[in-house]
Amino acid sequence: MIRTSLICTCLALVAGCGQSLEDRQSDESRGLAGVARGNRVLEPMRDILDRRQAAPNPDRNAYFGDLHVHTANSFDAYSFGTTATPADAYRYAQGAALEHPVGFEVRLQQPLDFYAVTDHAMFMGLVKAADKDPRLSQYPITEALHGINDPDNMTELSLLSRGAAFANFVPALIADVLDGRIDEDLVHNITRATWREAITAADQAYRPGHFTTFAAYEYTSSSDDRGNLHRNVIFKETERLPAMPFSRLNSQNPEGLWDWMDGLREQGIESLAIPHNSNGSNGQMFKLVDWAGDPMDDDYAEQRMRNEPLVEITQVKGTSETHPLLSKNDEWADFEIAPYRVATKLASEPAGSYVRDAYLRGLALAEAGTGNPYQFGLVAASDTHTGAAYLEEDNYHSKTGMLDGTAERRGSVPARFLHGTLAKWYDPGLVTTVEGRDYFQISSFEYWSASGTAAVWAEENTRDAIYDAFRRKETFATSGPRIRLRFFAGDFDPGIVDSAELVSTAYQRGVTMGGELPAGEHAPLFIGWAVADANGTPLQRLQLIKGWIENGEHRERLYDIACADGGVVDPDTHRCPDNGAQVDLADCSTTPGVGASELKTAWRDPDYRAGQAAFYYLRALENPTCRWSTWDAIRAGVEPRPDLPATIQERAWSSPIWLGGLEDGSR
Repeated sequence: MIRTSLICTCLALVAGCGQSLEDRQSDESRGLAGVARGNRVLEPMRDILDRRQAAPNPDRNAYFGDLHVHTANSFDAYSFGTTATPADAYRYAQGAALEHPVGFEVRLQQPLDFYAVTDHAMFMGLVKAADKDPRLSQYPITEALHGINDPDNMTELSLLSRGAAFANFVPALIADVLDGRIDEDLVHNITRATWREAITAADQAYRPGHFTTFAAYEYTSSSDDRGNLHRNVIFKETERLPAMPFSRLNSQNPEGLWDWMDGLREQGIESLAIPHNSNGSNGQMFKLVDWAGDPMDDDYAEQRMRNEPLVEITQVKGTSETHPLLSKNDEWADFEIAPYRVATKLASEPAGSYVRDAYLRGLALAEAGTGNPYQFGLVAASDTHTGAAYLEEDNYHSKTGMLDGTAERRGSVPARFLHGTLAKWYDPGLVTTVEGRDYFQISSFEYWSASGTAAVWAEENTRDAIYDAFRRKETFATSGPRIRLRFFAGDFDPGIVDSAELVSTAYQRGVTMGGELPAGEHAPLFIGWAVADANGTPLQRLQLIKGWIENGEHRERLYDIACADGGVVDPDTHRCPDNGAQVDLADCSTTPGVGASELKTAWRDPDYRAGQAAFYYLRALENPTCRWSTWDAIRAGVEPRPDLPATIQERAWSSPIWLGGLEDGSR
């Protein structure tokens, strides 16, 4: 009897395949390839829109997007039934419909401002080629993949064969290349052509002033204990790019990726990498030693921050802000926790896996005399593997196409006979029983999230302006809604919060999210400002999270700084009163007339200590709403699964502002 979880079989390869080829940096990955501009086709309407580009706004606009999107060119996505191309993905981001692998149409409720297709560099285009490209599909190892995404194979029963076909192909391909049965140049040529296709699609979809795209890909590596070390690499321009992206097959060690990026930067090719799913890293993403196990030094910290100024705080595979075991005094620390290492049912160690803990570790390293390698800004993403981001709880279709494209396959509604009794007989591990009801469990989909959205403050919607916002870390993240956050600190008069010139004055006289101030004798004034999604749910509270090191110990404190509905923060608990917002689980309706469309305040730290290094960031919480799993249950006419949260509070996080040491710069 086969005893395996299909999704783990598939995704285990994402977390740790290719070890026999590690540290082989090919000439192709170092070389450069120009992208021809003469082949670009411009539609007449696009020309008209481009001429309407607005003048840059010196006070900056909020732009929302997704920097983590997979299409049929990713080796796992194609096996999950995805046939969407990068061009399809860019059309979807602008509001067009896209066909889901299960067969229905999906569409965003609000188009996005920027988008980046980030297919896996490792085996880019190769599984699709094993099915469709005669140069590769002629080999015996590809036979099980032939026709895998033809309409007659998009069935319930095909679920049980997809994972095995994909899982067997990848190691067989590696072995055949190493043993000379398949020409390595053929494999590289397919990857090069697929990478060029992605670059061309990004270029053709780019509409300066209206919709921005980036050439990008995912570097997919893991530690030997299956800790997730994935990064997305985003290029600023497309004029000159590597002929092949640097992948897990070049080096398992992310420091090798940074060396490669530094080498490209010396040639004028600018990029940055964004780690994701640190929650599933088993403590490996934010360690206190380097890859070799040696203490970190200034060179390590400088190289990491030069190449990784941002981190992804939330996405479909869970939220990585903090964990209840790390932040015991944060009542909202249990938001969308996915407790496993990626593509496994192995528990992930919280310490070293969450962003707030990483910020504290960075302060501790700096206090000990080393540079801070964890002074990064925040973004969010979907990590969709269908080309289409699903960012709304009531419009959620998960991530892996055929594998989780229905409520039953996601485990949010009870299993029918095929996915219940039959699956239990075939493999008991494919079914979980909760209060007498069986749920089909291909993987841990029940812990996944309708998340998230990256946001920046930029002068205009262009590559240069948005990428510059990434670099200065003027970024924020949401769990999906288009909540807008502003965050400033400086020597301001408290009356600034009501000034019509608030933003321009704050930029001139202070710093914004992602910035630094000296920790002088007097506490700076912080300006926190959140505006609710106009098409979403009202805000309940605006919070400020502070972290610092005291007597060698990590310290953190949570302050509510603005309350909806006229609530006043309790000076002892630093909490807003409950505003009474409720959710009716019969139909997901919410309490009318409560919550705020905007929360704005000026705040000083009542516990400020002169000279003490610290970080501060904003978190805005909406009123409670139904979680996606509850929406699934209501539509199916069943009770929500009792072991899952019925409701959530959608939220947004700003990048921090750091206060660093004494005014003279000494530690």
